[in-house]
Amino acid sequence: MAQIGYKTLAEAIEGLREREFAANFELLNKAFLAVNSGRTFTADQLTIVEHHRFEGASDPDDMAVVYAIEARDGTRGTIADAFGPQANPDLGAFLKNVNIHEDL
Repeated sequence: MAQIGYKTLAEAIEGLREREFAANFELLNKAFLAVNSGRTFTADQLTIVEHHRFEGASDPDDMAVVYAIEARDGTRGTIADAFGPQANPDLGAFLKNVNIHEDL
């Protein structure tokens, strides 16, 4: 899968949803919750298959990254975070334990 060059965070999330990354993941109690289904996943049940980083040229608040995640059971979804000083440290710590398999 080739990396797609999205221009905005919203465009990336929409594009990923169109490619069936439909679940909306949230970090809850050191696990990912797929909000729509209520399923929870530990880091070892997940793989980062794609990520897109956005750097705000004029506004540091625009600095964000969106991750396309696939669970072992086939659930596919996204989670977004700021990066740099605005990043969620709990999410960053969790994602360090998630397998990465990006086909660039």
